[in-house]
Amino acid sequence: MNDETPVQNQHPGLGLPADFTTFMRKYQDMVFTTSARLVKNDAQAEDIAQEVFIKAHEHFDMLSTSPSAGGWLKTVATNLSLNHLQRYRKRWRFFSEMGGSGAEGDDAPPVEFAAPDTFFDSVNSEERRTIVDEALARLPEHQRVPLVLYHFEELPYEEIARRLGVSLAKVKTDILRARTALARILSSGAAARETISI
Repeated sequence: MNDETPVQNQHPGLGLPADFTTFMRKYQDMVFTTSARLVKNDAQAEDIAQEVFIKAHEHFDMLSTSPSAGGWLKTVATNLSLNHLQRYRKRWRFFSEMGGSGAEGDDAPPVEFAAPDTFFDSVNSEERRTIVDEALARLPEHQRVPLVLYHFEELPYEEIARRLGVSLAKVKTDILRARTALARILSSGAAARETISI
């Protein structure tokens, strides 16, 4: 486990028993990463992760013995992250959509993501996660969020469209564009790593 914990061990005014602290440490990296991939801001992800564990503390009697505790935490982290994004998205949606053509790729087909295997041949799993997270952080929010929900949270297109309040066609188009952009970012990063290693 990482010694540099991204989530505080104590919330002001909330005394945490030792068994809950152990529980929190077990899942904190997963909760933080889930949120950080969506909101693309470590400080906000820490706040969201803290809120996740406050909710977990309220349900700890159930979670402490549940084999699906990790899934529960991931779902709560995803929902809270989306709520956070929705609150702030309302402020800029009007301006960001003013110049839109209205054609959001209504006929966009579902496509599969196929990043070249050679991207990660020379890196371990921790480095791979860092590389992918850094690449995801470079995507615009309207591409990054549906891509993360589809590939990391394994939500279907229809559910992503419902949660984000956009059309199914827009979700498919944004994911397609995000995959293309992500592959381009990863390709340039892989080329740079090969050049450095020569």
